[in-house]
Amino acid sequence: MIRAGYLSPEDRADLIALARDGSAAHRLARRANALVLLDDGWSCEKVAAALFLDDDTIRGWHSLFQEDGLEGLTRFRSGGGASLLTTAQEEALIAWVARTLPRSTRQIGAHVETAFGVVYESRSGLVALLHRLGLEYSKPEAIGRKLDAVRQKTFIDGYETLLNGLDLDEAVLFMDAVHPTHAARPAGCWAAAGEHLAIEQTSGRQRLNVHGAVDLESGRTAMIDVETVDAASTIRLLEKIEAMYPSTARIHVFLDNARYHHAVLVREWLARPERRIALRFIPAYCPHLNPIERLWGVMHRHLTHNKCHATYREFAETVLEFLRETVPRRWREFRDSVSDNFRVIDPRGFRVLT
Repeated sequence: MIRAGYLSPEDRADLIALARDGSAAHRLARRANALVLLDDGWSCEKVAAALFLDDDTIRGWHSLFQEDGLEGLTRFRSGGGASLLTTAQEEALIAWVARTLPRSTRQIGAHVETAFGVVYESRSGLVALLHRLGLEYSKPEAIGRKLDAVRQKTFIDGYETLLNGLDLDEAVLFMDAVHPTHAARPAGCWAAAGEHLAIEQTSGRQRLNVHGAVDLESGRTAMIDVETVDAASTIRLLEKIEAMYPSTARIHVFLDNARYHHAVLVREWLARPERRIALRFIPAYCPHLNPIERLWGVMHRHLTHNKCHATYREFAETVLEFLRETVPRRWREFRDSVSDNFRVIDPRGFRVLT
């Protein structure tokens, strides 16, 4: 019996696209359809009955895919579907892709035709070839220009040590500023076929400045809207945090290295004997080590993606209500997206594009 869920997410997506591709040969699309149904948990017998075939044929298609992936599906007994390129041409194609990083199969197909005089009639056949050659569609990850892996690891180790030794009368928060603009952000979504979607846009000129902090343990937030994010707003926010924790002996606030966080006014405020806040700075160029950055992403997904607020006032009130009230109230829903599951990003593990 073929185990359900045997396909990787990438292979499953490719097979579904192939099954839906009206330009693909019917028998190739049918093979892709069969493999997706097997991945859904259908038996060979059930798939065969649905496609008016025998179950041995379905098992044979599964074997072809297990042996050679999508390329295997393109091979038919008549000999069609086999690679149209020689070994030398395949090696040259791999080198060209590695060198130029083409952004579409159309670009690759044009190069294959120009360089080797070979035309792939369908996108599915070209995709199958690329998979067989060990090539895949990737999206570069944005990383800081001056990332230091050692400093990241030191920070993460220190953070974990702090948490493990935290007393009951101590708290930990992460702090940052965000500047959402009064504008809708179009985002992909499912809709009825043939329905043309649109979203009304505002001028996008008014921006809300929010200086805030979040407690990952409880989901409590401190959020202030300010004219300018600066040393004065930093002090206002720190005062609000202390007021939120009146009986807490020590409050550890993690934040980035913005100049206003290091301002003389802030240092003087912290030096007062009654202060209970200790600032702990995140390594430079490491927004991935500040979970509140992820909270801003959650906010945009809920408030600006495919949503239009008629007035700036309505937009500002909605954002502040979400950050001040909705996030703490629905923290169990949001906390996995705003976690301190940190990782070290080492530039040496990437091919950095220039």
